[in-house]
Amino acid sequence: MTTLTQNLSINWKCKHTWGRASYNTMWCLIGCSIGDLGTIAFFQFTGIPWPTLAIMTLAIINGLLTSIALETFILSRQMEIRLAFKTAIGMSMISMIAMEAAMNITDVILTGGAKLTLWVVPIMLLAGFLAPLPYNYWRLKALGKACH
Repeated sequence: MTTLTQNLSINWKCKHTWGRASYNTMWCLIGCSIGDLGTIAFFQFTGIPWPTLAIMTLAIINGLLTSIALETFILSRQMEIRLAFKTAIGMSMISMIAMEAAMNITDVILTGGAKLTLWVVPIMLLAGFLAPLPYNYWRLKALGKACH
């Protein structure tokens, strides 16, 4: 059996791995949300007339940066700061980008732009959590890779 075939035929019913993947995804979501939602809120409250795509692009970049910063902080309690940063940078960018894209696409679809409302934020967070979760599960199960 090839490695690819083995990776695709993992057990998708492992509660322990789903729990671990959910925990890791939650921490990533917290980090991403700080930068992402903070950026959208800044533009919304200041009224700076940037195009939606520009706001969303900056929100995604800031979300990635705050996620890496939070992860570095968390990991620095377990290892040297330089290694913690290297580990945080080495986390799955695929997962973080999927999370950010899901959150921002959900916002644009539901509000028509870069707008935060009390009803849209929980939906954005749910979309951001669910989008990378299967990938994070696969990454743990097939590759044994986690960031915590």
